[in-house]
Amino acid sequence: MQRLLFEYSPVYLFVCALLGMGYAYVLYQSNYHWSKRTNQLLFGLRALLVTLLASLLLGPIIKLTQNHFEKPAFVFLIDDSGSVRETTDSLKRQKILSALQNEATRLKEEDYDVVTQTLSGQLPTTFNGTTSDLSGAIRSITASYEGKNLAGVAFVSDGIYNSGTSPLYLPLRIPIYTIGVGDTTDRVDLILKNIAFNKIAYQGNQFPLRAEVVVKGLPHQNVTVSVQRGGKSIGSKTLNSGTKSLLSFDFQAEATEKGLQRLDVIVESAPAEVNTKNNKASAFVEVVEGKKKILLIASSPHPDIKALRSVVEKNPNYEFHVHIPSVKEAAPALLQPGAADLVIFQQVQDVSGRTTALYNTFAKSNTSLLLMITGKSNLRQLVSQGIPLAFENMTQTDEVTAVVNDQFPDFSFSENANSVFAKYPPVTVPFGKFTYPPQAHVVLWQRIGSVVTNRPLVVSWEEAGKKTAAITGEGIWKWRLSEYDDHGNTEIFDEVFGKLIQYLSTKEDKRKFRSFPLQNEFTDAEAVVFESQVFNDLFEPVYGNTIELELRDEKGTVAAYNYVIAPGNPRYRIAALKEGVYKYKASTLVNGKKEEIRGEFLVSAQNMESQNLTADFNLLRKLAAETGGRFYSADQADQLSTSIQKTEAKSIIHSEDSFNSIINLKMVFFLLLLLISAEWFMRKYWGSY
Repeated sequence: MQRLLFEYSPVYLFVCALLGMGYAYVLYQSNYHWSKRTNQLLFGLRALLVTLLASLLLGPIIKLTQNHFEKPAFVFLIDDSGSVRETTDSLKRQKILSALQNEATRLKEEDYDVVTQTLSGQLPTTFNGTTSDLSGAIRSITASYEGKNLAGVAFVSDGIYNSGTSPLYLPLRIPIYTIGVGDTTDRVDLILKNIAFNKIAYQGNQFPLRAEVVVKGLPHQNVTVSVQRGGKSIGSKTLNSGTKSLLSFDFQAEATEKGLQRLDVIVESAPAEVNTKNNKASAFVEVVEGKKKILLIASSPHPDIKALRSVVEKNPNYEFHVHIPSVKEAAPALLQPGAADLVIFQQVQDVSGRTTALYNTFAKSNTSLLLMITGKSNLRQLVSQGIPLAFENMTQTDEVTAVVNDQFPDFSFSENANSVFAKYPPVTVPFGKFTYPPQAHVVLWQRIGSVVTNRPLVVSWEEAGKKTAAITGEGIWKWRLSEYDDHGNTEIFDEVFGKLIQYLSTKEDKRKFRSFPLQNEFTDAEAVVFESQVFNDLFEPVYGNTIELELRDEKGTVAAYNYVIAPGNPRYRIAALKEGVYKYKASTLVNGKKEEIRGEFLVSAQNMESQNLTADFNLLRKLAAETGGRFYSADQADQLSTSIQKTEAKSIIHSEDSFNSIINLKMVFFLLLLLISAEWFMRKYWGSY
């Protein structure tokens, strides 16, 4: 739809017309050499031309309104987890999928946008999913269609979830039609529900292991649980279930050899038990010599201390110690250089001077340091105390957010790190520019508003083999709380600062060949990823080397692989490894000499889907009732169409207005040019000047 608008009142159009006619009258009222009819034609052309030119001064604008129709959308969500495959035969699954396909075809014919997806995100549906996160899948759909015309969701599931939270807690505003599949019959079953153990144990010590067994339909039954290592039993216990539904079996195992140890926990099956897949699980314990010590020194308590403590304590290989004079003091032996692998100075060079002596002691040692600049730091004393950070402004502060430096050479970040950091609240930093060591590498840049500055927020450098990093902002505790509020976890915050602490507390590897798995533990549902690096004498990366890789499983079977590292592609993926501890040996030629790396990693099995095979239709009924949908059994799947038809889903009209000044239109220019040219040609033709 188009409308003509004016910047001034359209009444002035009459004035423009009078102006055009008046001008033409003055020009063509005198004697002329052509006929009267020709004179009238020239009069009209000049009057029209002047009228149009004068009208353009009124600022005429064309308003164009375009309507876009957004079709209603409908999503078919299929639970393709292993528990559905175990309890529903293939013919019944195919019948349900066919009914859904027919309904999807009907909705498309009624001008719906139809989408089909699964919990695992894989199509076609194979029902091999290793976990069931029902709430996560529904939350993902509602987030994708936020602000859009989503008419409803049809959800095929057995109602069993073993990841995430209950979908009943989700605030949903769309109807969800649930279709229950699976077997709701309570079975006789012994379920190894959980194994509680310390993932880290110290060599030569004993460590506890607790096996929790759920007993279903077996009152007064003797239940036997045994623990094996390398096929040999190291303990066995028998308990009578009585009237209990949960039994706990406690064992003590000895941490013998250094490295990963596998302990198999086995529940002896009962005579009437059908599902025995949930009777066995493995515990993998890493036997180490000792933990790394992280010491934090501060002049007074601060919430940033809690944020860093939470990051450090998530890693079982670390011990976190805090020293705040007169508040919480660490052991004197720990305050000596060499006792800790990393010392963090929060409020470094504090104005009170309470930690200055300690800083001077550690500054002269080879201990790695993490320096945190706060409002209580004396900026004037930093350079004089050997901290190469010189601030131009010593009194004012600024509020900034962080941007991850993707070019940081010492460790990498997750792909979505910057999108998460962009939502963090600002932290307080000293105002203005400052200088830092030329050899330093920036971890995080400062961003003011939407502008990324060249000032670092987190920066690290190395001098004479000693690693040092500085955080120039105060208030990072707000970042961790903000991420948890937005995402329900603190994954990115913990990753960035966890890697920074790990980098600083680890002695630099001077080997010219490095090869390692990206994680110490993988699941059998994911690929094991190795990364290899080769350096020359200047420790510059070189490429083209062939990496020979050998994997040895617990049975002694050896598998050999080889690949060539290239720029941007230093990694190698190995899929379909079974559960167990794998020892690896990687080798390559560096300057004609064979270099070799050895290590080990763990592949653990995901058997959550076999833990519980009893379908929960009650959850599906409540989910449908609370959202305005309806529950159907598998045999009623073809009745879904009736409920959807009762929902009046209509297209939404979105209007978009655009404005274009007439003076910018090419057709107006050519019209004026045509009028001028026609009048000029006719006057010349009839002998006028």
